[in-house]
Amino acid sequence: MSTLYRFSAHSAGRLAATAALTAIGLLATAVSTGCSTNANAAERSVARIPVHDPDGKVDGVETATLTDAPNVPPAITRRHATKVIVNLEIIEKTAQIDDGVTYPVWTFGGSVPGKFIRVREGDLVELHLKNASSSMMPHNIDLHAVTGPGGGAAASMTIPGHESVFTFTALNPGLFIYHCATSPMPMHLANGMYGMILVEPKAGLPPVDREYYVMQSEFYTTGKHGEKGLQQFSMDKGIDERPTYVVFNGAVGALTGPKALQAKVGERVRLFIGDAGPNLTSSFHVVGEIFDNVYAEGGTVVSQHNVQTTLIPSGGAAIVEFGVEKPGDLVLVDHSIFRAFNQGALGMLHVSGPDNAAVFAAKTGLSTMAHGQ
Repeated sequence: MSTLYRFSAHSAGRLAATAALTAIGLLATAVSTGCSTNANAAERSVARIPVHDPDGKVDGVETATLTDAPNVPPAITRRHATKVIVNLEIIEKTAQIDDGVTYPVWTFGGSVPGKFIRVREGDLVELHLKNASSSMMPHNIDLHAVTGPGGGAAASMTIPGHESVFTFTALNPGLFIYHCATSPMPMHLANGMYGMILVEPKAGLPPVDREYYVMQSEFYTTGKHGEKGLQQFSMDKGIDERPTYVVFNGAVGALTGPKALQAKVGERVRLFIGDAGPNLTSSFHVVGEIFDNVYAEGGTVVSQHNVQTTLIPSGGAAIVEFGVEKPGDLVLVDHSIFRAFNQGALGMLHVSGPDNAAVFAAKTGLSTMAHGQ
């Protein structure tokens, strides 16, 4: 019995040791295989990261059509790269940012946000930046679409009454922010110096019926929200990230009432959404619609379908697309909701056309009583 016990114990110990060694061997093999697999995957991943080399094949020259928000230049139909001349003038002016409230804005092209620029992947862009002689400050431009020092800022410092010129090849397609990068940069941003540039992919974007340009931003004023008269910039509020106003397209009410965006039932709508900040991330939402397609962070690939709210970082962008199926007013908001109802981040998309009760219909309640149903 004792001999059997010793044999069994010895055998069990040897079997356990063998099993342990086998497991270690298998683990080592798995780790080795995994490392090899990961290394191969890493090599493949690195191989897919392009180092762009402009081929210089540019045919012709054209002057870019620039638009004020919420309008967007027409889609690009040509299928070749060309030289595109962009003329931007910096204008310092006083603008209304709320009823009875004015503010000294600094602008790219006379409006906040600045002009919408549309080019094609591979285009050679020649950017002329003028600073009006009436300006008090030097300014420059940093385009997030630029591959080069400072996004162009280093080459474009422009004093009042002068012009700077630089060129860049639009290497990467996507929707990009541009802004002034002159020190103190936060102040230049907070005063309205931002806009968007779309670099269309070579194959273009899918056709839609309506395209609009919407940009969220913040104003930091010395006075309280709604305080009448000319307001000035508050650096303290900016540093503390306590905006007085959070708005779409440069002012409270810029996208409401007669300025509301327009669409018709059955149309497809594309919104180019930017967030100039200078501080806050936007939780962009359209009340009464769902985004069929979202190009997150301004990229060129649809990253998600059927989205309710999409995050847009400060200094970032997104493209959202949706069809409209029901007439009425769709409300654009930053769903960090106090910003919408208390600071101004609210707009409208008015949809007209025939009703479809199968999509939505009110049956009972105050709304039906008000309409005599």
